[in-house]
Amino acid sequence: VQLQASGGGLVQAGGSLRVSCAAFRLIFSNYAMGWFRQAPGKEREFVGVINWSGSSTDYADSVKGRFTISRDNAKNMVYLQMNSLKPEDTAVYYCAADEALGSMWYNGKGIDIWGKGTQVTVSS
Repeated sequence: VQLQASGGGLVQAGGSLRVSCAAFRLIFSNYAMGWFRQAPGKEREFVGVINWSGSSTDYADSVKGRFTISRDNAKNMVYLQMNSLKPEDTAVYYCAADEALGSMWYNGKGIDIWGKGTQVTVSS
């Protein structure tokens, strides 16, 4: 089982970026998918989560209204569209998968599967 994130990079404040996550060797539609991030010197934090069908999402207050998670179950892909980026959004972004949709998404503890991160840097 593997999650592979891509699409990170350098963007100016106010700009947009989309990061993607490909899932391998799992029944993708059985998993809620989400994103976390970790900035230098800070703890990993929840960004957002999408349910199994894509019909429901939830976001951290810090990104609500700016970030959008979507998924394509036919392609085993999940996306994080980031708009109106701010320097404080600079972090390594990690995708994650769990069969359940519960508190683990908000504290990051007990998540089934983690991907390697992709760096997002927002310049001021």
